Amino acid sequence: MVRRLHRIIGLALMLPFLAWAITGFVFFVKPGYAGAYEVLSPKMYNLDQAISIQPDSGWLEFRGFKTVLGNHLIVRTMSGWIHLDPVTLQQRGLPSEADLIRLVSDAFSANPSRYGKINTISGDSVTTDTGVEIKVDWSRLSFQQRGKDTARLDLLYRIHYLQWTGLKTLDKILGMVGIALIIILTLLGARLALRGA
Repeated sequence: MVRRLHRIIGLALMLPFLAWAITGFVFFVKPGYAGAYEVLSPKMYNLDQAISIQPDSGWLEFRGFKTVLGNHLIVRTMSGWIHLDPVTLQQRGLPSEADLIRLVSDAFSANPSRYGKINTISGDSVTTDTGVEIKVDWSRLSFQQRGKDTARLDLLYRIHYLQWTGLKTLDKILGMVGIALIIILTLLGARLALRGA
């Protein structure tokens, strides 16, 4: 009975074990990670002149810098990040589509083979002819890039961590069942080994 139960549980866990082994190997070797999770940032330039800022008491932190669009002041307050004009200290509105193209295209110079050229712009999202999507966070003046390779690696993570259904609660239950089966399999295997010894 113990041997039969051990065999049944072992067969049931073959697919998860195989998935864990293959995805674990990929995580160890990390092929293609550099591009998939590359940090894309606006290209910075030297300031023409020092920016003199009198910080507001409500600012938690601030930084000033220059991009192809000119000087920027990014401020963090209790309510979040704000993009200000460093001269007037007024909130800087969203850039025009032409300025957004200039800003993002300038950042592509760090890795032109990955990003290629801009294909489409929809709101704060830019898509390139190489299939990479860039989300622009104007309030922080930061980018988040994601390509097909990123999606593939994220899928491997979901497989590795038994997030197979996309339903958080069900995936947790499946994960707990998997761990319980591994413990039972180990105990049954130890019992069989000790009986044989």
